[in-house]
Amino acid sequence: MTQWIYSFGKSATDGNASLRNLLGGKGANLAEMSGIGLPVPPGFTISTEVCKHFYDHEKTYPNELSQQLRSAVAYIEAETGRAFSDPTNPLIVSVRSGARESMPGMMDTVLNLGLNDATVAGLASKANDVRFAYDSYRRFIQMYSDVVMGVDYGLFEDALEDMKVQRGVLEDTKLSGEDLQALVAIYKDIVQGEADKAFPQDPWQQLWGAVGAVFASWMNARAITYRRLNNIPATWGTAVNVQAMVFGNMGDDCATGVAFTRDPSTGENCFYGEFLINAQGEDVVAGIRTPLSLTLEGRKKNDSNALSMQEVMPDVFNQLVAVRKTLEKHYRDMQDIEFTVQQGVLFMLQTRSGKRTAEAALRMAVEMADEGMITRDEALCRIDPNGLDQLLHPTLDPNAEKVVLARGLPASPGAACGKIVLSADRAEEMKAAGEYVILVRLETSPEDIHGMHAAVGILTARGGMTSHAAVVARGMGRPCVSGASEIRFNEIRGEVFIADQVLSEGDIITINGTTGEVYEGKVNTIQPKMSGAFAKVMSWADKVRRMEVRTNAETPTEALVALNFGAQGIGLCRTEHMFFDSDRIVAMRQMIMAADTEGRERALAKLLPMQRRDFEELFTIMAGLPVTIRLLDPPLHEFLPHSVDELAEVAAAADVTVETVRQRTIKLAETNPMLGHRGCRLAVTYPEICRMQARAIFEAVCSVAKKTGQIPTPEVMVPLAATAREVSLCKAEIDAVADAVMVENGMTISYLVGTMIELPRASICADELAAEAEFFSFGTNDLTQTALGISRDDAGSFLHDYADKDIYPIDPFVSIDLKGVGALVEMGVQLGRKTRPDIKLGICGEHGGDGASILFFEQVGLDYVSCSPYRVPAARLATAQATIKTR
Repeated sequence: MTQWIYSFGKSATDGNASLRNLLGGKGANLAEMSGIGLPVPPGFTISTEVCKHFYDHEKTYPNELSQQLRSAVAYIEAETGRAFSDPTNPLIVSVRSGARESMPGMMDTVLNLGLNDATVAGLASKANDVRFAYDSYRRFIQMYSDVVMGVDYGLFEDALEDMKVQRGVLEDTKLSGEDLQALVAIYKDIVQGEADKAFPQDPWQQLWGAVGAVFASWMNARAITYRRLNNIPATWGTAVNVQAMVFGNMGDDCATGVAFTRDPSTGENCFYGEFLINAQGEDVVAGIRTPLSLTLEGRKKNDSNALSMQEVMPDVFNQLVAVRKTLEKHYRDMQDIEFTVQQGVLFMLQTRSGKRTAEAALRMAVEMADEGMITRDEALCRIDPNGLDQLLHPTLDPNAEKVVLARGLPASPGAACGKIVLSADRAEEMKAAGEYVILVRLETSPEDIHGMHAAVGILTARGGMTSHAAVVARGMGRPCVSGASEIRFNEIRGEVFIADQVLSEGDIITINGTTGEVYEGKVNTIQPKMSGAFAKVMSWADKVRRMEVRTNAETPTEALVALNFGAQGIGLCRTEHMFFDSDRIVAMRQMIMAADTEGRERALAKLLPMQRRDFEELFTIMAGLPVTIRLLDPPLHEFLPHSVDELAEVAAAADVTVETVRQRTIKLAETNPMLGHRGCRLAVTYPEICRMQARAIFEAVCSVAKKTGQIPTPEVMVPLAATAREVSLCKAEIDAVADAVMVENGMTISYLVGTMIELPRASICADELAAEAEFFSFGTNDLTQTALGISRDDAGSFLHDYADKDIYPIDPFVSIDLKGVGALVEMGVQLGRKTRPDIKLGICGEHGGDGASILFFEQVGLDYVSCSPYRVPAARLATAQATIKTR
């Protein structure tokens, strides 16, 4: 019989951390903590295989599950000495999700399950505390009704607020037991009115309802969005964890909290976290109450007068410190832990490898390696290459003028400036319109995930450093300020009140997630610098990696940025970008308008010195490093004039009529220009364009060599070749110009001529192309377009649907489609090397900065990757990780 459920507790534990795929991260780690003797309330995990069965069989369960569930509940009863649905000594449980990868807040949870009108009395009697029992019951009704029955959560919140107003209190904890009994009655009336049925009293019905709701939440909108943003396959499914409740809301000797074994924002080796006295877990993570610091040091840093856990519960705090040391030593990584204190006794509810900022990841990796906890290779593989973007973008200029509007908690580091938006939907709309926005909310919830992703920064009035907003923002790399309690809202009028100022939706503010400050208007920024742990990690990566990392750059600014970030040359210089400057576009248009070769050459003669100057600058910056220059690639119509003034300007420059220019424009228009007269096809039709560019390249080489004493090594790339003959024709033109320039300058130039592999036929016939080409550069942007028949300019409107339906689980323009495009790359590599064993092989599409794609490029044996300047550090790290993983 298939085992669908795995128990954990003191007397027996079925699983461990190695069963993460089966038990999910939460379940596997609960079993692991139980196995190493930590105080974990007993429970069981319904495996991810049940989730798969649930969706494969019209949301039904395996036949054996019912009996296994009852046996698993009996195990908890035996461990706790309590009985499920017993009115005198009731067992109360929590029901939580737990996917293979952490998805904080994206799926559903139900606490205090098993309470009803009878068992709540038993709980009150057993605890000798009516207030605690009915506080737990009202929480359960609210959570269960929302998650399982679809009753609006806000209706219960409104009733709670009304009760507090009636009783003249500000905090939930000030309501009496009688108040909460009355509130439970109100809550049940809300359920009856909204769901048209009574709140369920059978604990077994409650349990099956909660299990089904957790499995169903795997496919809710926020979970789907989170999986898409984090490349988590829908096929993994979630587990369900059922665990005996321990109560942090029984009085002042009870508490609940979240902690990190190291600071997740900075990486500092200090205990970091928050807690609430007389509360349950959702009070901390949902930001319902602003929590207190775990440590005295943390309280001082936050300039808070509220005592820390270290001060008010010293004995329990010391136990927690011991658990911190045990977990970090056991897992050899920073842990994110959840705990509850019930009447002075500590219980561990979760541990997982904590999400961290890029800055923290670098520092932790370096310090753990230096401490001997992990190896340098492990340290390199602990860091997400894509996360390095957090460190490579502007931060606030410390000398800039700032007007502080408010202060909150520094929940996620970095700075952001944008227009205020008050809803997630509005944030997404404004981003689509090209606006930078700051999402400003009372508090965020998982339903805001799409707006948080759309925003450049997040500001909340409530919540702490471990609230939903803080955790999700850190994971996304978004700056976030939380708990800015001075902020008030009028969402109907779209107004935000900060101190004595009234701001409207659309007004610009700046936030600093590193300091927790909010500023008026736009604040100047400064560029980041690589140093400290960043520099050390990069140096370790450079010693390990096999592939080189180049950059895609065509301007001096881009080249300098890339060089400072460690680029080893230019893998793609797009020459067409150089022709759009105002002093060149007229000459370019004049060339296009010319009726014959002589006219085109006259216009090209004007462009030659400009193009030569461009290459001189790049060769000088990249002294001694390879520079791959792609010949003119886009269709000529992209350069054509459109406005009346532009038509007249070109006509005057070309000494023709405006009507002639207009007719020429019409003639050059193409139905499908991406597959039209572009790339090497232009060089075949107009070889004088190829000759001009080749002359500019080689004259620039000679000029730089004479000035610096170093002879650059250009690599001239023929774009969009499908046949060997196309490469041969272009190469003949390039070689002839090179020979002429060398004679003219009395100098020998070393250079390569190669081609860009961006058409399926080029991969299939790579052995033939390699007879002419001395290098291949895989242009995976266009290769993806032509292999999949999808325009990258138009795919955004439907690729999300494809990802959600697992057609292409990851956007193929972000991470390479291994089965299709990857197979073409591998074919091109093998056939190219068959003809020319020493052929140089690289990739210059956007995939050159993607970690998963880089691993594939390492596996097929490319020599280098090339990516945009700001992705160079990420590529350096990813190539090192790829080398380690393929050893």
